[in-house]
Amino acid sequence: MSDNPTPPRPAAVGAEGRKAAASKSAAPGKKTTANKNAAPGKNAAPGKSTTTPKSTEAARNTEAAKSTATSKSTTPGKKTAPGKKTTANKSTAPVRKTTANKNAATSKKTTASKNTATAKSTAPTKGTEAPARRPRRRPRFSVERGWFPPLGAKGRVALVVSLLTGLLTHGYHLFRYPLYLTDEGIYMQRAWSLVRETSLSPYTYDYDHAPLGWITLAGWVFPLPKQFETFGNAINTGRFLMLLVHVAAVYLLFEIARRLSGSVLAATVTSFLFNVSPIAVYFQRQVLLDNLMMLWLLLSLFMLLRREVTIRSVFGGGMALGIALITKENAIFFVPSFMYLLYRRVKGSASSRFTSTLWPFAAAAPIGAYVTYALLKNELLPSGFDFDLNNPPADHVSLLYTLWWQLNRNQGTLFSHTGLLQTSWLVRDKYLLIAGVCAMVMCLWIGMRDRRRNLGFLIAGMLALGYAFYLVRGSVVLDFYVTPLIPMLALNLGMVTDRLLKGTFANRFMRGAHSVTRVAVPSFVAILLLASPASGYLVHTNTEGHTQIADQYQSKINLTGMQHAQIAWVRKHVPPNSRIIMDDDLWGELHDVRPFYPYAHSHWNASSDPDVRDKLFKKKWQYVDYIIMSNKMRRSMMLNNGDGRENWILQALRNSTRVWSETRGNIKLEIYRVQ
Repeated sequence: MSDNPTPPRPAAVGAEGRKAAASKSAAPGKKTTANKNAAPGKNAAPGKSTTTPKSTEAARNTEAAKSTATSKSTTPGKKTAPGKKTTANKSTAPVRKTTANKNAATSKKTTASKNTATAKSTAPTKGTEAPARRPRRRPRFSVERGWFPPLGAKGRVALVVSLLTGLLTHGYHLFRYPLYLTDEGIYMQRAWSLVRETSLSPYTYDYDHAPLGWITLAGWVFPLPKQFETFGNAINTGRFLMLLVHVAAVYLLFEIARRLSGSVLAATVTSFLFNVSPIAVYFQRQVLLDNLMMLWLLLSLFMLLRREVTIRSVFGGGMALGIALITKENAIFFVPSFMYLLYRRVKGSASSRFTSTLWPFAAAAPIGAYVTYALLKNELLPSGFDFDLNNPPADHVSLLYTLWWQLNRNQGTLFSHTGLLQTSWLVRDKYLLIAGVCAMVMCLWIGMRDRRRNLGFLIAGMLALGYAFYLVRGSVVLDFYVTPLIPMLALNLGMVTDRLLKGTFANRFMRGAHSVTRVAVPSFVAILLLASPASGYLVHTNTEGHTQIADQYQSKINLTGMQHAQIAWVRKHVPPNSRIIMDDDLWGELHDVRPFYPYAHSHWNASSDPDVRDKLFKKKWQYVDYIIMSNKMRRSMMLNNGDGRENWILQALRNSTRVWSETRGNIKLEIYRVQ
């Protein structure tokens, strides 16, 4: 120890590149801070050369901070460049704050110097504070909290392409393919009755379906310049509305897929399958209540997936669901999924009790209006509260009796070799149905594993599962009942595709190629589906073994032209006062276009409506003049004749002569004159 009691003065900074004698020598190429006194007897940091200043006999309670400015917090990220003068009072340790070493109470303790920072972090010295934890970043995606990425420029491009694709695939060849369907004629017939006669049906309305579907059709037709003949005939006018409905549904489904998955890719794949699937094109072009119902369901789901759960979104979502229910009743199989989604969205919020009550109230309002209509007409309950299915009420129809009858209808399983699954659905698009069911199972599995993080997968799987249960439960199912399942399977496929392409890759090459892969793989699959004749998406193999454009896009195929030719023959050869048995697809043509045929009725109404059956035809085949046969009408008459109600019509057919027919493939139209 030195005998000099005076503490040493801080060394002055010399010329460029020199350090004061009291500073530490920095390792070559490393940035250092100078002017800190090293504690006697303590070694410098390994690998660093330090200059030990002269030991001083420090006076007790001397402030070491006057010679070393270690009491100040270091500025994070500031480092001295080599060859420049160093700042004596700053430490180079990154993002760490140091506290000044306290003066020793006795002469045994001196101020400890701090090791200089290197490129690598050194072990923390005594007396340093632990670094403050960074605040946890808010998750970028959460269905439950309404956090999902913005659409962005790429998303807007994908959305526009999806809308244009739907407009093209469903709009091209719209009025020629497919053949006009019986149910299309029924719904346009009832819309005609609303516009022309202000009644829900030209016949006795028996509550077989809730009426909002054809009320919508009537609202669409009424302001048009030529009303039902604006696009050629009644069914064509309804089909144009279905095109608009599909485009709106594409937008809603795109946004729903994006908000459930947080991915534009999932939304794009979903919309692609919804647009180009042959089974989707076939059924979504037709004037069906299922298409209108699906639009309202998607709107309700879209409202529940907004960023913030507000009173407006909850009320609007509930109203949309209620409208879907009185468009077609099988929308009820989607309700459990909607209720669970609402519960997760409002759980823990201050207004959870109010919103969870408002939503069912809004959904019940349209249903209440429908029930009130039946109550005011004294048609809510059957006479004597009798629900005997073997003895239907004779004095008036009943809403509740019809619902009870529909619940008790049964049919063979879909999985038989003669079921619709084998004969109709898989024939049109086996890829979407099989892959969609597999994707549904995967979504349910992913969602159940972590219901908090994977709520979107759980909701998508539940939506598809609920409606699939309706189809396989054993009740009567028609081929177009599969229509609402198509967007749900497409949604599951889109989300699973995105999930599979989001995997973590082990090396840099795959991580770099990941973004390209996520676009390239779905694009390659899309090209295969469109180009492969086996898929039937864009091209297919005909009965002669030749590859050609699929029926839905082939301009040479004009299936509805056969029905136009049938009507043209009737107008030319059949007197307007003839009593005609026909199918409902021709009803609008014969009742809304001159010359009118007021006595032309479908075999359904001729066998069940008392005014038609008993007053006009008197339930005798001799009162029938012509029978206009649609495709597969004979089979429908046999199926509807379980109780013998159509025996007299079948007898009239046996006592008739065929006067016109046209056949194309498996489609056959005929006209018979009864002798």
